[in-house]
Amino acid sequence: MVVDGVEPTVVILHGLAGSGREFERTAKELAGRRTILIDQRGHGRSARHPLDLSREAFVSDVVMIIGAESARRVDLVGHSMGAHTAMMLAAAHPHLVRRLVLLECDAGSGTPEEHTALGDYFRSWPIPFADRAAASATLGAGPLAQAWVADLEHRADGLYPRFDPDVMVAVIAEVATARWSEWRQVTAPTLVVYAENGMFTERQKVDFVAGGGEVTRIDLAGASHDAHLDAFDAWMTALTSFLEAGGAA
Repeated sequence: MVVDGVEPTVVILHGLAGSGREFERTAKELAGRRTILIDQRGHGRSARHPLDLSREAFVSDVVMIIGAESARRVDLVGHSMGAHTAMMLAAAHPHLVRRLVLLECDAGSGTPEEHTALGDYFRSWPIPFADRAAASATLGAGPLAQAWVADLEHRADGLYPRFDPDVMVAVIAEVATARWSEWRQVTAPTLVVYAENGMFTERQKVDFVAGGGEVTRIDLAGASHDAHLDAFDAWMTALTSFLEAGGAA
């Protein structure tokens, strides 16, 4: 999805098992900025079963889109898995990134047991869902659950998620590999946004911020890992203040 507006372009990368749709409200609130929402491989309307799930493949996809869509450096924004992708891209291609925003991110963490549990959860969904009401009854009324419900794919026999559980497990296993050397290579001014009730410990947050270069940290009170959904106003204040501070260069 591309929202027309003035440059520099803002490119936004969603998290695991999400899609660009989660950030449509963010894009519309970016005060006339040209914004690109990308469905990363294995997610949304991109290929469901890509052959290459390496971190480098995710980065290459985004590099290709930036090259095709923008003649100038972009402001790159990512959430969780997407933030990890954004961080690696900024390290490998500093000439493409003006400012970097990482929502709920670290250099890489997680255990095989956590990944297995995540896959088991996704496989437990009784798909196909008959309709969105049935999906809501199963997944719940929370902001993330409702984002999944809104993004379900309609097929002849019902509604399906736009991702495969096995692919999600493979992707998150790649994200779990710590990329400290890449993080230290990032030169773009960076905003790291954490949620009070997010997935990282204070020690992880402190270590990640300390390991970067020109980094500003903001914490969102009362927010979850999906702060762009359940703490939208605070998220937008943090995001727009940082991007506007960089001017239009």
